[in-house]
Formats: sequence, structure tokens, C-alpha cells
Amino acid sequence: MYCQKEISLKPYNRGFHLISDLIKESIDSSINEIKIGLLHIFIKHTSASITINENADQTVRNDMDFFFNNIVPENESYYTHVYEGADDMPAHIKSSIIGSSITIPITNGKLNMGVWQGVYLCEHRNLGGSRKLVLTIIGE
Repeated sequence: MYCQKEISLKPYNRGFHLISDLIKESIDSSINEIKIGLLHIFIKHTSASITINENADQTVRNDMDFFFNNIVPENESYYTHVYEGADDMPAHIKSSIIGSSITIPITNGKLNMGVWQGVYLCEHRNLGGSRKLVLTIIGE
């Protein structure tokens, strides 16, 4: 079985946001019959990223945001791509570090993730706007 859909996320503030439930709601009926497969999630943006990490404690998401804002600060004198604001070039760098896609196993009709794992939208812009994800399911 192959299935692909594109979903739009509402705009989020800068930070790391747990979107696991939105992903599950978007694919639930599509994966029910899959015994073994994969869900590939791709974000169609260069100033936001997607990753998997701790799903229970909000302080992990806060610490992730603090860490990336410190290692990739705004207003550095060596940035030349500055036309879209002080947060734009750092957003591109953070997006490249974290990545634009993840793959999650599907086992017996369910996403096969660890108990403490969740999918994060990593919004690196102050006002990033709506984000689009491509969800591709491959399985049997």
C-alpha cells in the first residue's frame, strides 16, 4: 500500500511544538491495515524543521529552543542573508542542523514509537506562518 497526503499546520510561535496527535489524526484510517510499513514526514520549508524527541515534559522543548537560540544567535555580523529579518538566517541554519524529514516505523496499524517519543514541529521564525507537511505511507 502507498498513500501520500499533504497537511497544513496552523501558525505556531517560535519554539518546539509537539504535533504527534495531529500526525496520528491525519493518518489513522490510512495505516489501520498495515502490518509492516513506514511513515515518512517531510516539511516543505527552509526555516522550520521536524524531529522526534521527549513527549512528556515541556521543559525539554523549552531547553531545545534555548539551546538552538544560543548556538545560532540572531544579528551576527557575518550574516549576509538579512532581508527577511534577524530571525531568518538563524532559522535556515537551525533547519539544516535539525533536518527536514523523519521516518517512523508502522507495526500492526500503529506508529511504532517509544513511550516517551513525540514528533516536534521546530518553528525557528518568530512569525513563521502556516507550515505544510507531506506524509507518505509505504507498507503491506
